[in-house]
Amino acid sequence: MNASDPQLDAIVLAGGTASRLGGGDKPALEVGGHSLLARVVLAAREAGAGRVVVVGPPRPELDALVVREEPQGAGPVAALRAGLGEVSAPWVAVLAADLPFLKGEHLAALLAAGCDAGTGAVLADDGGQAQWLVGCWRTERVRGAIGGYRGGSMRGLFGPLGPVMVRLPPDERGRPPWLDCDTPEDLRQARAWCSRETGAPDPVGGMSGDERA
Repeated sequence: MNASDPQLDAIVLAGGTASRLGGGDKPALEVGGHSLLARVVLAAREAGAGRVVVVGPPRPELDALVVREEPQGAGPVAALRAGLGEVSAPWVAVLAADLPFLKGEHLAALLAAGCDAGTGAVLADDGGQAQWLVGCWRTERVRGAIGGYRGGSMRGLFGPLGPVMVRLPPDERGRPPWLDCDTPEDLRQARAWCSRETGAPDPVGGMSGDERA
């Protein structure tokens, strides 16, 4: 970003239980040689985020500030509250930690659309459904909304803010930016796309025993 661009921080929610993947540390799972979380942090940096706040367990390997929600495991709204305490930029990206094909250009498009709308923008999938954990928001509006919010739904929090929905196409290899690795099949698909890109076989061939534990 240059001096005339809106200032952006990012919050990455990385403390879920990964129940549909059999538990374990989902953000640490690798796709294409990098963890899911590292890929999301890189996308935020590519978009010009001045500060990236990861909410979840310690991640000393990352170029990010790591905080925990209270109590731990209290869900995404509690995690967002914890992350917002470390945000100082007027705009904030709120992101899941399991988006292997999210890029800085996608976040830049969301930020531009959010600025035009005045409140924020959310990525929509190919069916037009809002992906509430891929969005860019005016920070003061999020703080105002979450201050009196007692629910646990991100849709319930963000929907009333009236964000614009942004549909972005898959990349030239067909990889959609909205793909999140919620299930073993999602993870296998993401790894297969990366294997085709490099021409090398998937070194793990799906989830290992540790990943399924």
